[in-house]
Amino acid sequence: MTSTALLDVRALNRATLERQLLLGRVPGTAAGTVRHLAGMQAQAPRAAYVALWSRLAGFRPEELAGLLTERQVVRVVLMRGTVHLVTADDALGMMALLRATLDRRFGSSSFAKALTEVDLAEAAALSRKFLAAAPNSRKELGAHLAERWPGTDPDALSAAGMYLVGCVQLPPRGLWDDVGPVVLSPLETWLDRPLDAAATLDDLVLRFLGAFGPATVKDAQSWSGLTRLREVFDRLRPGLAVFRGPAGEELFDLPDAPRPDPETPAPVRFLPEYDNLLLSHADRSRVIVGRRAVPLPPGYGGAAGTVLVDGFFQGVWKIAREKGTAVLRIDPFVPPTAAQRADMAAEGEALLGFAAADAEAHDVRIGTPE
Repeated sequence: MTSTALLDVRALNRATLERQLLLGRVPGTAAGTVRHLAGMQAQAPRAAYVALWSRLAGFRPEELAGLLTERQVVRVVLMRGTVHLVTADDALGMMALLRATLDRRFGSSSFAKALTEVDLAEAAALSRKFLAAAPNSRKELGAHLAERWPGTDPDALSAAGMYLVGCVQLPPRGLWDDVGPVVLSPLETWLDRPLDAAATLDDLVLRFLGAFGPATVKDAQSWSGLTRLREVFDRLRPGLAVFRGPAGEELFDLPDAPRPDPETPAPVRFLPEYDNLLLSHADRSRVIVGRRAVPLPPGYGGAAGTVLVDGFFQGVWKIAREKGTAVLRIDPFVPPTAAQRADMAAEGEALLGFAAADAEAHDVRIGTPE
């Protein structure tokens, strides 16, 4: 199903924003949205709450917190070797597909360099047995493995166990009001189900296109952390729409997926730390102008992030407390128009109402670009 149509940067921007539910808040559930997005970056535990608030009409933190405690969604290391929030079903399928890649990724990590005298297969087996018996913290896991390998860095040992076993970070970690320490359990133990042996790379690629398309093979590889996906795309090609991008690159998409008019208005949106919109393409020019680096501040999340103006990454934001006032500081990269400035202020007030609802007062401050 080939097309000769060319898609410019703006067309790719609007198509991706539509898939990412960022052209306008939509009705829907948190669970359905997490599935639609093929998972959400959750390296910062509170980040996904702001990500969902920016996409869903009427989203409340209690909804996602309930899904975590009820084991309907989980936080687990998956795509690109990073912590993702995914539905339980997706976790079992994605882990089955990514397990070997995650093992190789850990093997080239700085942690692995400290474990040259450790049999990693044995470390994984001991970790799985220990954590399946009862959830434990990384510190406890490291201490347990250090009994077998005394004198070895316990932090590196616990990292090996967490990665190689495929562990869920249990609530209260990931809750909005009570982030909690990192406590681990094997994915299959926590969900009381085995990995999904029926999961296929074809389905994974189609899910990616539904959330991030139109996209190249390299984009899919950047998002997933997998390699050699060309053969998957070639197998799927007869059922896909194929376009050409701004540099002549081949772009694939689901035939019936939305591709809005490039002039469709895009509202100001505040994205959290590590939002997948900014991290999931090899060529990020559809959202990022001039190869600007995405800031990834440390912390629990939900208090800093990036600003989309006209659909592109055009600023950063941060919430700080000044006595009883929650202050949202917005620093645009280029001077906003009067209308954009008004939209920033209005959306910023709404963000404070969500992320700093307990504050006595709110204050939105928009900086001047240097």
